[in-house]
Amino acid sequence: MNPLAATCLALALATVGFAHAQPVPVARTSPSPFQPAADYLRTCNGHALLVYRDGQLLFEEYLNGHRRDDPHRLASGTKSFVGVLAVMAVEDELLKLDEKVADTLTEWQGDARKSLVTIRQLLTLTSGLAGGEVGDVPSYKDAVRLAEAKFAPGEKFQYGPVPFQCFGELLRRKLEPRKETIEGYLKRRLLDPIGLKPSFWRKDADSNPNLPSGVLLTAREWAKFGLFVLNKGAWDGKQLVPEKLLAECFQGSKAHPTYGLTFWLNASDERPRDLVMAAGAGKQKLYIVPSLKLLVVQFAEAPRRFQEREFLRLVLDGLSEVPAAAPEPKPSPAATR
Repeated sequence: MNPLAATCLALALATVGFAHAQPVPVARTSPSPFQPAADYLRTCNGHALLVYRDGQLLFEEYLNGHRRDDPHRLASGTKSFVGVLAVMAVEDELLKLDEKVADTLTEWQGDARKSLVTIRQLLTLTSGLAGGEVGDVPSYKDAVRLAEAKFAPGEKFQYGPVPFQCFGELLRRKLEPRKETIEGYLKRRLLDPIGLKPSFWRKDADSNPNLPSGVLLTAREWAKFGLFVLNKGAWDGKQLVPEKLLAECFQGSKAHPTYGLTFWLNASDERPRDLVMAAGAGKQKLYIVPSLKLLVVQFAEAPRRFQEREFLRLVLDGLSEVPAAAPEPKPSPAATR
């Protein structure tokens, strides 16, 4: 095994941005060095595998009846859009990450714990609020009203949808004087500039976007977001958010070093230190490795037997076989079936 793959063999990404180019038509030799990874994913009910290096799409295959244009749930993979939107809001002087949430959600000011929660703690899931049941997403208003402060801010990591919906209400109130909705801000500030078109985004009873788990995308659309992050906040030569602000998304907390501002982080010396990912139930994964200029998009509804270590070993073995400036091969018919 090559040294790079050996380094990453122990990668278990329940933990875990380069020159941008627009996605190009899939190009691969036959057999592709990434075929073993795709074959493994197929046996685990995988639906899509895309591999990009330095902005170029090296491999694309759809599995088990899934097609290129089929929308797919991201589940909690949606959350990482929120972290990026939050740092964009910092640049736009709508908020500061370390301001008190209760400065905006004034109904929290009388609570000894909730009155101390910062926006950063809300989005790193260290606010002390009970996360709520995964998949049971309250409206923004209900999340704010029912949020239960189980611990002092900063003490514990509490995963779930409630903090994200609370952030939704905070941002909604911040945008209200500007007569802009969250949906409009998300579209204007992030989605439209990178040409990302969601297939569908679920909303709450008040027509606000479900922030923790609401979006459905095709694999190529999710790849646009990944390429934007990989390129450190730039798209087509334009810096959409300062690199320094985007880097806030990849800072872990004392309570949970391997979770940043809505992204999972890699905290082991045995693995590439810069590996981060967006992740959702069923093994929806967006793997970003800046040092390798690597982006991997994975859709699946995988069973428990799926082994992330093995899958990533196969991807990295494949990457090591691709020359840095290989001539573009002809597309494979299997890539878009």
